[in-house]
Order: sequence, then structure tokens, then C-alpha cells
Amino acid sequence: MADRSTTQSDDESDEVKYDPNSGRYDIYECTVSDCDNVVLVVGNDDPPMSCHDRPMERVTEVDMSVKLPDVRQVLLQAFGLPKAGLDICLCVIGEGPLSANEVAEQLGYDRSTVTRYLNKLVDLGLLRRSELNREGGGVVKVYHSVDLERMRRETLIGFYVWAGEAASLIEDANLTKQDYLEENPDQELPDIFWESSPDE
Repeated sequence: MADRSTTQSDDESDEVKYDPNSGRYDIYECTVSDCDNVVLVVGNDDPPMSCHDRPMERVTEVDMSVKLPDVRQVLLQAFGLPKAGLDICLCVIGEGPLSANEVAEQLGYDRSTVTRYLNKLVDLGLLRRSELNREGGGVVKVYHSVDLERMRRETLIGFYVWAGEAASLIEDANLTKQDYLEENPDQELPDIFWESSPDE
């Protein structure tokens, strides 16, 4: 029998804590006591960030762990791109320029599914669309990959918008909870506050 004290569950092995020494990103917070400003910094060597005309302080300790994301989860949650959308994006990046029919043939997906995701990928700025003249006459819409730096920028900004909306929801929930507890100091927080959370 395995010793439970020395083994990790699957859930625990999928968790990650903020590591300020990783160099992958940094989190800064304002040093003014009544300010809740917190920022995420990706890609800067030495910001430093400022708030209230003071340098923001780099966060070095975070107790909470979060579930480790993977690229498919991020694309699904932030951009609404499930596996089919990711497959289509990678196909065009690797083989483009391609028409919707050519992508559908290569991947074995229905053409309407391919067209829907191609249009979404263009709207997201991950692909671009142009018209190509056929040898026998007429034109066909084809899809290409965008410049790598542009894709990097668009995906990061898109994710930050999503993360900002998520952070706003969390902040609203915390403020609502705080108001309730201040108005009802002798009562516990009712389950109604968590009714919108998905069941485990």
C-alpha cells in the first residue's frame, strides 16, 4: 500500500503556485494600504511598475494554488476555441494558404464547421483571409497565418481582456460577500452566493 504522506493525488500534481523566481511572469501590487491595484507583467525584464507615484512591490508569496492550465484550456476558455478550432488554426499555420474546402479535406471536418472556425480565427486576429485568383477563372477565399509577433500580441491582449473580466467577477463577488457580512455580522454566508459556481 502506498504511503499517502509521500504521494500526490492527480489533482495536486496539476496545481501550481506563483513562483516569482521562474522568470515567466511577475505580479506587482501597490504599496499604498487602501489601494487594491495588482498587475500581471509578462515579457519585461525590469518594469518597475508604479502606482500613486510609488514603485509597485513585487509579490513574492502567494499561499493559494491554482489548477495548472494548458494551451487548449486557455484557447477554449478565453477565445471559445475547442479542439476543432485549434486543429484548424494549426493546419492553416502549417500548410496555408488554404481554402475552407482544403482544410475540411485535410482534417476530415464538415465544411460548415471549418468555415465557422476560420471566420472566428480571422476575427480573433490569429489568421488572415484573402482572395486568390483561380487558374481557370474566378476567385476563392484562402486563409493564411498572420505575422508571429502580431499573433503573440493579439492572443496576449485577448487573454488579458478575458482575465480582466474574470478578475472583475471575482472582485464583485468578494465585495458582495463583504457587504452581506457587514450587514449581517451574526450570520454565515448563505449558499446563494455560490449558486452560479459549477458543481465539482
